[in-house]
Amino acid sequence: MNSENYQYHRLKNGIRIVFRRNSSPVVHSGVYINVGSRDEAKNEEGLAHFIEHAIFKGTEKRKAFHILNRIDGVGGELNAYTTKEETCIYASALTQYLERCMELFADVLFHSTFPAKELVKESEVIIDEINSYKDTPSELIFDDFEELYFGKHSLAHNILGTPRNIRKYNSASLHTFMKKNYTTDKMVISIVGNVDFEKVISLCERYFGAQEATVSSGRREAVSATNTFVESRNKHGHQVHALLGCPAYNSFDDKRIVFTLINNILGGPAMNSRLNVAIREKYGLCYNIETQYTLFSDTGIFYIYMATHPDFKEKIIELVFRELEKLRKTALGTTQLHLAKMQLIGQMAINNDQALNEMQSIGKSYLVYDRVDTMEEISTEINSITPSQVLEAANEILLPDRFSRLYYN
Repeated sequence: MNSENYQYHRLKNGIRIVFRRNSSPVVHSGVYINVGSRDEAKNEEGLAHFIEHAIFKGTEKRKAFHILNRIDGVGGELNAYTTKEETCIYASALTQYLERCMELFADVLFHSTFPAKELVKESEVIIDEINSYKDTPSELIFDDFEELYFGKHSLAHNILGTPRNIRKYNSASLHTFMKKNYTTDKMVISIVGNVDFEKVISLCERYFGAQEATVSSGRREAVSATNTFVESRNKHGHQVHALLGCPAYNSFDDKRIVFTLINNILGGPAMNSRLNVAIREKYGLCYNIETQYTLFSDTGIFYIYMATHPDFKEKIIELVFRELEKLRKTALGTTQLHLAKMQLIGQMAINNDQALNEMQSIGKSYLVYDRVDTMEEISTEINSITPSQVLEAANEILLPDRFSRLYYN
């Protein structure tokens, strides 16, 4: 099955493959699993992330050094990450080493042994990662916010877990979680490189095709309610860190594209975002102010983050809500909307022009939506957005009383 540049295949065991050919001498490949920290039970917090670390610590035929050296030893890069809804193992290497990558992915995913000594060492590495995170208020504030916001739901706890939990996990804990969650119906292999698609299919069949078809028995608890709050925490820093957040559209809502545009207009990466111009450029009140739109399968959050001198906090908050009000009350003009669309499309095109980013983007898209939209299709959808759609979404999401606030003083 083809969709312009993208090619697809599904193995008999349910593992899906998405591929795009380019002319680069470097191939980027990864395996996406639709499992993250929200899939952990209460006594499993931090387990999905621990597994992401531990699968590199030994298999039935390799020790940790041999796993790390398998790709890095030929000049490639092997890595992984965990979010609240997905886990990804990926590698970049010269094209002739694609088979090496695929074989290693299959080995660590299906044959990891989780040696006890390695788990003890890795638990301390993760605890150090937790402590490092605590020393970074610009990141920690998002975790603290979501803990307050989601309450007792599994989305509330952070991805890393707690030192107490991390130290208690053993090989049996990891194997049990993987057996339940790392099933073939939840896996996508994503590859971007200068390879024949027939070879891609052949390699996937060779290293993944013999794996028994499995279906996850886990079911995600739906988000039924969230909390609204205003809270301050004393961190004894030189700056006030402020995070404002409110409910937004989920990954499957048709309005998510419209709100992605709104997010970009307000606080996207460009220096001409409305909040940056209104607060940093006009008044010089802060170094960094940005927005973030986080999508989950059944909910979403819109964030506004800033760090500033304590004397400027109230002024900045006032200016932020003034900008939100403008979007709610005044429809974008034809030229304004056109320029905003051009900017978002350009940013997405540049991001996908980097093959590693594209491999990750199409892998996640195929994992979540079972399809990948081409850049042309995405551009068409963005270009079809009307001023009234922007106004409607702004008035549904950007109301002041919908926002929770967390301050680090």
